[in-house]
Amino acid sequence: QVQLVESGGGLAQPGGSLRLSCAASGFTFSNYAMSWARQAPGKGLEWVSGIYSTGSATYYADSVKGRFTISRDNAKNTLYLQIDSLKPEDTALYYCVKGRGYYDWGYDYWGQGTQVTVSS
Repeated sequence: QVQLVESGGGLAQPGGSLRLSCAASGFTFSNYAMSWARQAPGKGLEWVSGIYSTGSATYYADSVKGRFTISRDNAKNTLYLQIDSLKPEDTALYYCVKGRGYYDWGYDYWGQGTQVTVSS
């Protein structure tokens, strides 16, 4: 019953911005930590960012720190990823990931993903 639907991806130029969204349903969204992960060609699934259930703490992979911002709106059951200063290396399929508890980002469920392509 858990559903995670990503949106907001697309084609962007280097230096541009995108805002990804994840609409969650089928569970009490506000009780779970959430993450974003991505998969680029030739690479495995890479953890990108995580946020605690209340949004009180956020964490980022070194590769995206300072450019990506994770946030959530528990009233709307929605997770966001604001991506600024896009680089070609950010090209990947981005997944919204449900954690296992308030502070545990361990992968439980993930959506179908939204494609981000960065090219000139």
